[in-house]
Amino acid sequence: MSLKRIISPKPIIRHLFGIRSISSSTQHFRIANESNAVYIFDRYTKSLQRERASSAQDVNLYDYLKDEVGYRIADRVFDIKRKFTLAADIGCGRGYVSKHLSKESVDQLILCDVSELNLESAAASVEKEIMVQKKILDEENIEFEPNSLDLVVSSLALHWVNDLPRAFKQILNALKEDGVFLASVFGGDTLYELRSSLQLAEQERQGGISPHISPFTEVRDIGSLLTNAGFSMLTIDTDEIIVNYPSMFELMWDLKGMAESNAAFNRSIHLNRNVQLASAAIYKELYRKDDKESGNFVVPATFQVINMLGWKPHSSQPKPMQRGTANTSLKDLYKLDEIIKEVKTVKDDDKK
Repeated sequence: MSLKRIISPKPIIRHLFGIRSISSSTQHFRIANESNAVYIFDRYTKSLQRERASSAQDVNLYDYLKDEVGYRIADRVFDIKRKFTLAADIGCGRGYVSKHLSKESVDQLILCDVSELNLESAAASVEKEIMVQKKILDEENIEFEPNSLDLVVSSLALHWVNDLPRAFKQILNALKEDGVFLASVFGGDTLYELRSSLQLAEQERQGGISPHISPFTEVRDIGSLLTNAGFSMLTIDTDEIIVNYPSMFELMWDLKGMAESNAAFNRSIHLNRNVQLASAAIYKELYRKDDKESGNFVVPATFQVINMLGWKPHSSQPKPMQRGTANTSLKDLYKLDEIIKEVKTVKDDDKK
């Protein structure tokens, strides 16, 4: 899907929002003693960013991406033919998922976020349909009563969690047996255009490169993390959403408005002005395309969204057959139609 974001040009941004600059000689990571997890993100800073973004007068202007992903998560909830008694929305933001839910799917909903303003906005958009509770919660510490929830959803919030394995285990512990976990996070290919433009600009102007985009989880890792946490019947897929901007600077401005600014402990709050200008020029040269509606050039920004679904194990769930019990070889798949006909014939004969 492709979205278009056209706004009036902004001044050159001195703080490069949503990215980070790391020098190999000054990397400072915090390590949690209990799990040996590397703590890259400053959760206090992230909570401040969300609070400031939610209090902005033009906050609605930056909801377009999270609204789209939230709608898709809600649509997946509708695909599960079950009514959930108690559900929780982790990192609910301004109600990007909850506003699309209905009482036919959820009886009660717990909205969780670090921002009180976000909770008020989210509750206002859904409380007429569903019974709502509000809870101040940092995604780094997902605390619920064990075996209390039927459904947990999260849209574009968990990619800022330092200890993702622990978060998944806490969610599993909070779910009842046969409970469902549905979430989306940004994937590793997110903003690859911006990443490459910054690297080329730094190489040209400063003679070296540094990683600038905040680290994202890779698709191949999500399945392992969910399996190790204890989830079963996993479904993992990716969406690619492309948003068009007039230039790199509008992209950076919108990342700030989305509260997706950099929150790493070792973040750099300033990037050389020459590098910024060179990055914008390289971005335009490498990736620009014609906008047929306006007749102007635009630059695309790719957001890779990883969608995940997992179930808490229960005895009623289907289980894989034991190894060696198959009676059809994979090499015979080319004659699958014939095999199906034979099976149907055998079943019909048994009924007679």
